[in-house]
Amino acid sequence: MAYRSFEELDVWKRACQLAVTVYEAMKKSREYSLRDQMQRAAVSIPSNIAEGAERGGKDFGRFLRIARGSAAELRTQCYIATKVGAINAEEMNRLVAELREISKMLTGLASSLKTEH
Repeated sequence: MAYRSFEELDVWKRACQLAVTVYEAMKKSREYSLRDQMQRAAVSIPSNIAEGAERGGKDFGRFLRIARGSAAELRTQCYIATKVGAINAEEMNRLVAELREISKMLTGLASSLKTEH
């Protein structure tokens, strides 16, 4: 996998856009602790991709696994947010679908790293 910077990675770009979407979706929520936790998890995904890419080597794979964990955490929070009325079911379905795609991309990227070494 040849790239010059994490900014070139499609998964990083999508994860950044997802974080913006989560911020927008939760902007007016009065569920402050859930909103904060969801925003943190959303920001964690592209942040871990970037940090891992900059560190390189085996660290990159480890940070991709952490990013996948944050994606799973955020999916769970989306389900909870829907149940407490912080977001509607349509928004939850869009977020969960994008999180599943990002998780698949992270898995693929991690697999490509293993084949390079």
